[in-house]
Amino acid sequence: MTLAAAQAAEIDTGDTAWLLAATALVLLMTPGLALFYGGMVRTKSVLNMLMMSFVSIALVTVVWLACGYSLAFGDDIGGGLVGGLEHAGMAGLGPDSVQGTVPTVLFATFQLTFAIITAALISGAVADRAKFGAWVVFVPVWALLVYVPVAHWTWGPGGWILDRLGALDFAGGLPVEITSGASGLALCLVLGPRLGFKKDAMRPHNLPMVMLGAGLLWFGWFGFNAGSALGANGLAAAAFLNTLAAGCTGLLGWLLVEQKRDGHPTTLGAASGAVAGLVAITPSCGSVSLLGALVVGLAAGVVCSYAVSWKFKLNYDDSLDVVGVHLVGGVIGTLLIGVFAVESMTGGTEGLLYGGGLAQLGKQLVAVVVVAAYAFLVTYGIGKVIDKAMGFRASEEQEHTGLDLTVHAETAYDHGVLGHGAPVTSSVPSSVPAPQKVKKQA
Repeated sequence: MTLAAAQAAEIDTGDTAWLLAATALVLLMTPGLALFYGGMVRTKSVLNMLMMSFVSIALVTVVWLACGYSLAFGDDIGGGLVGGLEHAGMAGLGPDSVQGTVPTVLFATFQLTFAIITAALISGAVADRAKFGAWVVFVPVWALLVYVPVAHWTWGPGGWILDRLGALDFAGGLPVEITSGASGLALCLVLGPRLGFKKDAMRPHNLPMVMLGAGLLWFGWFGFNAGSALGANGLAAAAFLNTLAAGCTGLLGWLLVEQKRDGHPTTLGAASGAVAGLVAITPSCGSVSLLGALVVGLAAGVVCSYAVSWKFKLNYDDSLDVVGVHLVGGVIGTLLIGVFAVESMTGGTEGLLYGGGLAQLGKQLVAVVVVAAYAFLVTYGIGKVIDKAMGFRASEEQEHTGLDLTVHAETAYDHGVLGHGAPVTSSVPSSVPAPQKVKKQA
């Protein structure tokens, strides 16, 4: 849509109110992710994990406002590959600019929250061992070279995946889930495994924190998926219900596998299964029926519960299972559109089970392969360049001691430490006399 045409449209207050709420919900997902990841790492790296998510908010926002939004959603100038720079610095966009029935600046902010959490997701793959300074360099470069082009391919005007290939992705299976998972795998290989990988127990240090983070993610995911309808309408309601349903069957599927395989369901499994189901329904929530959503979530919960163990067989250290959950779950959800898509949701496209044949499934497969390969190769290249220039991997001493103390000069649970690492010798003021021992009576 040209700017003149956009300005001729009218803002719908109901749609705008819903998208404002949805944008806030999606932004909340990144702090939720920080808690989810923070609880999964060991005590010595909790703050570093939180910082990697929070700094991504700032870094991606600056890049997005400078040129990311324009390159992703500006008019196509590269054969379906990238948009132009007509809105660099948000030029030409004001309160009266309209995208559909909502203000364009709100649409841009909504899409920004997607870019933020996608970058933050990658941090889980390299937890405990990545230099914070290298991460600060990586995030904006990655956002421009990987996320922005794939977002344009999938959702931008003239993007080749949407307009030319005809693959469907309602809320981010390709730009969010598959790019973060494939990029996480690439960085795993660049940095190598953690010290003690496959030898030392590296259990989550705080499972209540993990559950809290998962709950915040689930809550925010309703904005992520239902907000992608860009209006307060029936499609948003259907995507909302599909999101809830898939999260539930993902959780149950993971727990069923744990019960059969290990003899006990776990809280970590419940949190991971819910996230796997939510990942898989993200691309398909606006394309499948409720029955399809239940199956998509269940498939993701079951398959991802096995996929997280592949790292031990294939020898890549995906610390917090970004590959096993986001890449695998994203692939499942994107491909199953070609199986379960219904005309009442898509407005015309039908999946294999509803008489659509194999054509849509083939389109979904092409999109998955191209996006995964592109994200992996470009991320691997970015990681290698940063590693050569400044080193991406923390030193053995930093990793052994913990990144919280060695990088941030803080610890998450030691309340007896002042600034600059000076130990507190007493919590009692010097003017208060020490308590006297009470003598026992004869």
